[in-house]
Amino acid sequence: MLAYTYLEHGKFELIEKPKPVILDDRDAIVKVTLASICSSDLHIKHGSVPRAAPGITVGHEMVGVVVETGSAVTSVRPGDRVTVNVETFCGECFFCQHGWVNNCTDQNGGWALGCRIDGGQAEYIRVPYADQGLDKIPDAVTDLQALLVGDVLATGYWAANISEITADDTVLIIGAGPTGLCTLQCVRLYHPKRIIICDIDENRLAFVQKHYPDVLTVTPENLQEYVCEHSEHGGADVVIEVAGSHDSFRMAWECARPNAIVTVVALYDGPQILPLPEMYGKNLTFKTGGVDGCCCKEILQLIADGKIDTVPLITHTVALKDIARGYELFEHKRDGVIKVAVTVN
Repeated sequence: MLAYTYLEHGKFELIEKPKPVILDDRDAIVKVTLASICSSDLHIKHGSVPRAAPGITVGHEMVGVVVETGSAVTSVRPGDRVTVNVETFCGECFFCQHGWVNNCTDQNGGWALGCRIDGGQAEYIRVPYADQGLDKIPDAVTDLQALLVGDVLATGYWAANISEITADDTVLIIGAGPTGLCTLQCVRLYHPKRIIICDIDENRLAFVQKHYPDVLTVTPENLQEYVCEHSEHGGADVVIEVAGSHDSFRMAWECARPNAIVTVVALYDGPQILPLPEMYGKNLTFKTGGVDGCCCKEILQLIADGKIDTVPLITHTVALKDIARGYELFEHKRDGVIKVAVTVN
């Protein structure tokens, strides 16, 4: 089968690999129908994910059809259309039992697909712990509608959920890329008083203005002043930082009001500075880390109910054989790209 593979630092290539097989009775084999390209794939390419293993098929956002299951799998069967969770989790350890599936103690727990074990930018994928890692797509939901559920949309849902948003809040989202736009949709489920989204890219802000006209948009240059003008207590009540840029962490805590919640889900290329003397007295609560993506079933229902729609984020589509072109578009932000879907025959 064809599989887009991490060969070495800075180099991905589409190569032939054997079709995956069942290795454990809790595995399933899924024929991929649609995949997508994520910023985390670029982090692997450029060496920002040291645990990523050369030789691994990349890709951790995909949907497909189950073709084979291990003898212990009970939640799906061959023929089911499914989303694939970015995280591998056993469902039984201390962390899984508390919903902290990103910290599953299995040797491949957490983000493994497309990082430490073969991912889904390929014709087929083996999914460990299939009862946890696969969710059936409702009949009323298309593959395209479900494509982002297992990773970037799960990230936005988790970020909004842990941010303790109330109806009185001003919520600031830093970053209007795919993760920021998914976070925006999930924040809107909580109906806060005001949402502000910040990005350096005017095209992305124009996308927000077109699709979410009630959301305020701003560039970083005058962000702190703008947030203060559009909030009641000297800053945002909740800040969700998804940009992961050189300055975005500082912007996040600077724009937060005293006693605010700052939720950081961005993946950075390097260490960030926590300047506690400058923060002293703001009494901020920081919530950080990777997504606990165990709410995919709920997200699929929200899509079926028309409360979330990420299809407009899919601005470009390429075939698997042309995936390198999709990466070039995505990495260099050409042609107004937000998200690239990869079709797999």
